[in-house]
Amino acid sequence: MNLLRNILKPPIKSGFYHALISNHNNSPLLAKTHASHSCVSRFESTKAKQHARLCNHEEEDYDLNNFLQGLDFPGGRVAFTTQMKFISEYPEKRIPCYRVLDDDGYPVANSMYEQVNKETAVKMYENMVTLQVLDTIFYEAQRQGRLSFYLTSTGEEAINIATAAALMPDDVVLPQYREPGILLWRGFTVQEFANQCFGTKDDYGKGRQMPIHYGSKKLNYITVSSPIATQLPQAAGVAYSLKMDKKKACVVAFTGDGATSEGDFHAGLNFAAVMEAPVMFICRNNGWAISTPVTEQFRSDGVVIKGQAYGIRSIRVDGNDALAVYSAIRAAREMVIREQRPILVEALTYRVGHHSTSDDSTKYRPPQEIDHWRTARSPLGRFRKWVQRNGWWTDREEDELRGRVRKQVLSAIQVAEKMEKPSLTELFSDVYHETPSILNEQEKSLRETIKRHPQDFPVDVPL
Repeated sequence: MNLLRNILKPPIKSGFYHALISNHNNSPLLAKTHASHSCVSRFESTKAKQHARLCNHEEEDYDLNNFLQGLDFPGGRVAFTTQMKFISEYPEKRIPCYRVLDDDGYPVANSMYEQVNKETAVKMYENMVTLQVLDTIFYEAQRQGRLSFYLTSTGEEAINIATAAALMPDDVVLPQYREPGILLWRGFTVQEFANQCFGTKDDYGKGRQMPIHYGSKKLNYITVSSPIATQLPQAAGVAYSLKMDKKKACVVAFTGDGATSEGDFHAGLNFAAVMEAPVMFICRNNGWAISTPVTEQFRSDGVVIKGQAYGIRSIRVDGNDALAVYSAIRAAREMVIREQRPILVEALTYRVGHHSTSDDSTKYRPPQEIDHWRTARSPLGRFRKWVQRNGWWTDREEDELRGRVRKQVLSAIQVAEKMEKPSLTELFSDVYHETPSILNEQEKSLRETIKRHPQDFPVDVPL
């Protein structure tokens, strides 16, 4: 048995990844990972891999004799057992959540994390503040009737910015709709955000998308799609194309806990696992899918356990801890690219804001609960305490930053409101390489309708 364990030891890694693997007994980050890495990467059948199961934690169920006399079944060899044992519907213990900073911004004793220098830490915090201010003002603009719709990332700023900081520019992001921080980190300007939300002529989507449905080919950020979870199977396909092209990059696909109830979530994970696509699935488990609590969505131990069902390495991380998110995503990205296999990250956070401007979350959540997460559990507050304690940030810099960003956002809104809208022609362009006759007929019909009923058509849209 000991000989088999030695044979199945993983190859030595370097850097932070190696430190996590070699010290997994003291770190929650990759404690589960080491077990799966020690075993064979997949449950391949027959003799060359017949001892792989012996490295499983439940060794008593797979003793050597039973395993050698087991069933060589498609998908992998299965040991026999004389015990009638059903797999429990619940694990004995819930999967722990990786954390670095406590609520007061102090590193937890013996925590393992990626070291962050002053420049990176300050940029992360500044981006988190910028995202918060931008969300606040855009939300207010919608309430004033200047926008048709808006959706904030309040309470989830750490997942946005820490993830963006841990990725590389060539990594392709397929977002849901609470990830504008990825764009912000990569250089998307406040004016570009405003152009999209107000549907101006400079909007890259030419005014054909709802507000907050951002996209940027330049920044490898696939345009947000309204239907829930459709981006997950697409992400698996994009990742497989990177693998075929031997790119040293990965795909990162975001989703919320509500999307795990969609069929596309399961199809995407299964496809990625089977094809061994280099994609990282990040689930923002914020406790509520619009008005549905997670307790009414699934009976499993959150989302992280679902990865194991599909043969995907997974980790649960404190989504309100910027250092924990940054360290976990950095380690996950290295594994995804090195091993060309998917990973699932469940980030436990809390949606402090309403689901969108079409929602009033106080109808289904206690206001006291929301206030607690907004103040005591704020990801900005926790990270600011850590940055400030390191001597990298001051109250004066805080005031200056918030004032400066507020002016930028207000100015961008004023510019966007005065900017010309995309022309009517743009409604029919870019759909096909050569415009089909039926589309030409539709445009002709629309223009005739406008001539008959000009009072029903927006005056600020050029014909």
